[in-house]
Amino acid sequence: MASTPSPAPSPSLWQTLRRIGRLAAPYFRSEERWKARALLFAVVALNLGTVYMLVLNNQWYARFYDALQEKNQAVFWREIVYFCWIAAAFIVMAILKFYLTQLLQLRWRAWMTRNYLRRWMSNNTFYRLELARYAQHLDAPPDNPDQRIQEDMQLFTDYTMTLSMGLLNAVVTLVSFIGILWSLSGTFSFSLGGHEINLAGSMVWLAVVYCVAGTVITHLIGRPLIGLNFMQQRYEADFRHHLVRVREYSEAIALDHGDAVEHRQLGKRFGAVLGNYLSLIRKQKNLVAFTASFSQASVIFAFIVQAPRFFSGAIQLGQLMQVNSAFGRVQDALSWFVDNYDRVAVWRATADRLTSFEAAMQAHARDTGALQRVPAEGSTPALQASGLSVALPDGTTLLDNAALSVAPGDSVLLQGPSGSGKSTLFRTLAGIWPFARGRADVPANAMFIPQRPYVPDGSLRDALAYPQPAEQYSDAQLRQALDDALLPDLAQRLDDSDAWSQKLSGGEQQRLAIARVLLKKPAWVFADEATSALDAQSEHTLYQRLAAQTQAAGGALVSIAHRATVGEHHARRWTLVPQPHGAPAHFQLTQAPA
Repeated sequence: MASTPSPAPSPSLWQTLRRIGRLAAPYFRSEERWKARALLFAVVALNLGTVYMLVLNNQWYARFYDALQEKNQAVFWREIVYFCWIAAAFIVMAILKFYLTQLLQLRWRAWMTRNYLRRWMSNNTFYRLELARYAQHLDAPPDNPDQRIQEDMQLFTDYTMTLSMGLLNAVVTLVSFIGILWSLSGTFSFSLGGHEINLAGSMVWLAVVYCVAGTVITHLIGRPLIGLNFMQQRYEADFRHHLVRVREYSEAIALDHGDAVEHRQLGKRFGAVLGNYLSLIRKQKNLVAFTASFSQASVIFAFIVQAPRFFSGAIQLGQLMQVNSAFGRVQDALSWFVDNYDRVAVWRATADRLTSFEAAMQAHARDTGALQRVPAEGSTPALQASGLSVALPDGTTLLDNAALSVAPGDSVLLQGPSGSGKSTLFRTLAGIWPFARGRADVPANAMFIPQRPYVPDGSLRDALAYPQPAEQYSDAQLRQALDDALLPDLAQRLDDSDAWSQKLSGGEQQRLAIARVLLKKPAWVFADEATSALDAQSEHTLYQRLAAQTQAAGGALVSIAHRATVGEHHARRWTLVPQPHGAPAHFQLTQAPA
């Protein structure tokens, strides 16, 4: 069993903030920047407004409780009415703040998702990132890009807004209430070394000492949560990914009677989820024990400190309640880190995952590969390749300095031992293999047929026309292509929607891929074991039609096949011949008549 991957060393707080800034800034500089900035300004203004309401509420405490102590009924009712106005304004602000915050999060997530999807799906980045997981030069390839796009972006936008606005509220609340608390605290006198010391603003200093101590202890207790949250997201994604694979390969697993093996594999992955989550619970338990104790102690802390002044008559009940309220606000502001440590841990882990994903996509955007692949030009474009070297992701060289040439009207069969790189050579000619160098001139009007074609769910007409829109073709063209590909039973089911990759057999899926070629009529066709699941007669018929189509269009047919019977449809043969140990490459390409 492979060793469990470990998270990268935890970055410093400053590094994390810089990473979050780099992730967040593009949206507020994008084409939606004015709407985004307007929403952000409104949310900030509403947060400041709610803090102002709290200041008014604190002042109300003194008047209201003084009226109660003095049994002043007129002032009591006047303050009740005043409180209703404050409460109404606070409620309106709270509703608007919630709605605009959620709207900003939604628009931000939508923009980030579209942006990342566009970059992930462009230039075959999604394919190259999967290959990079096996490349030696990447120490920590990004795992589960589906989770990063779907879940991490939702968490990032949510936590960035929630925590940043919470921190803003804490700072503004601290600034607003620290002066109030300072003026109400009185002077604390004590002797030190025979000297009388009078400490002004005693409650402020006590709040600072109390919260600094709490913050330090919280960080020491909760520091492991960052790494545990990072790994929890990875284990959850791995478990979900394997569940999807079982669903996709359900028939193959059932035929191999592999249900017990897959059950064990799922159990191992779910065991990793539970084991890490249990560790997370234990650490969170310690953190909750401290933060709950810290919070409860703060409720009576101000009463205990100010009780002597109240009972001596130095302050009235209203001032005592105002001091307690102001102390609570200052303490809450200074304790923001204590109260949100577990959320900050998730936020940092999410930012780290998105940062590594961002870095990987940027690296692949810069790395265009050493292969020069250009469209073959001229009235009769041909396939030409020179100085062609092809390697595996681990650095193993399959071909070195090879030269290829296919003229219009030609037909070539590529053969060689299993694992010799036949499909890899096709991927290189298609321009999707990043571990190649040299030059390849490939005609633009070409289609590649993989051994295992992709058949999307949905209507059959969409699956047949993929990746072009089905509206480009008439029903008569679609049905003719299915008939020519020996799928007459499907010709009347164009509008049926189904999971075709599950409903069609392997041979039917291969014939559907050939139907796409017969529908689109490319001049150049590259077929990689495209008929391996077909019977000999069907294979013969379909190869005749593919060869006839390429000849009529002035192109060529290049195939990979192990069956000797496929050779009769090709005029030339390329063979990958194993080379002795120490040779520049593991194989050499030889060319001869078929």
